[in-house]
Amino acid sequence: MQEFIFKKDYRNNEALRTSFFELAANTFDLKFENWYQQGCWGERYIPFSFVDGDQVIANVSVNILEFIIHGEKKKAIQIGTVMTHPDYRGKGLSARLMNKVLEEYENKVDYMYLFANESVLDFYPKFGFKPVEEHLFSMNYTAKKSPEPANIQKLDVTNAEDLRLIHKFASERLPVSQHFATDHAQGIFMFYCLNVFSDDIYYLENENVIIIYQKEDNHIELFDVVSLNEMNMKDILDKIADEDTEKITFHFTPDATDHIVLQSTLTNDGLFVRTHGENIYPMQVKHPITSIA
Repeated sequence: MQEFIFKKDYRNNEALRTSFFELAANTFDLKFENWYQQGCWGERYIPFSFVDGDQVIANVSVNILEFIIHGEKKKAIQIGTVMTHPDYRGKGLSARLMNKVLEEYENKVDYMYLFANESVLDFYPKFGFKPVEEHLFSMNYTAKKSPEPANIQKLDVTNAEDLRLIHKFASERLPVSQHFATDHAQGIFMFYCLNVFSDDIYYLENENVIIIYQKEDNHIELFDVVSLNEMNMKDILDKIADEDTEKITFHFTPDATDHIVLQSTLTNDGLFVRTHGENIYPMQVKHPITSIA
């Protein structure tokens, strides 16, 4: 059987980095080049790969981050970009890479997790990962009778000054929730800003908060609220909502307050979790969408 070379953490190797980007683009249509050029590939994103010469032929990436669970920090890794070049499939390369990741982080983190697509739902339980249901939160909204005009500035990721502002907020932000959130996930967040939500990023100057959201008819889809200081979520909602807004859906787990009455619906985004020791993944939470690898 042909033996391939194992490589990891090669972001400074141009040939391997380029090959990795090509494999990600061909497999998942993921565009990493601009993300890398903008300085968003940090030390917490580590590809584990098999290479054939200068070609990356199989990969399992590790994102090192933390969970905030009821105000406590927990060490975690999120696995993503699991892929194999079509010419090298059927050789068990992904399984071997998964085992390398498990060997390295087995006793170093409280949680390992990933989001799987439907074609590989049988693969991850072999490594001790269990499916976990999530809850999507929403609230009915009634507009204030005399809303104050909000100073909302749309940000442009192709503008260097705007991108610096986004990067600063991503690096220094407070967790979006104390009930359940992620921390140290700025690399993933920046990927979403550059590639997914580039047209949906706004800065509230008076509140010094960045909001990622979409509004269609009477419904707001709220993807993230990025703040450097403690904030009042209801005040933020009042700034981005208008007199037509009737419903707001949160794509993260908001902290419940007296001013926000939440409803939740079961959702399944293919989350699989592997816990260490006595750690338990919390029930009835939503992993923040902007830190899903």
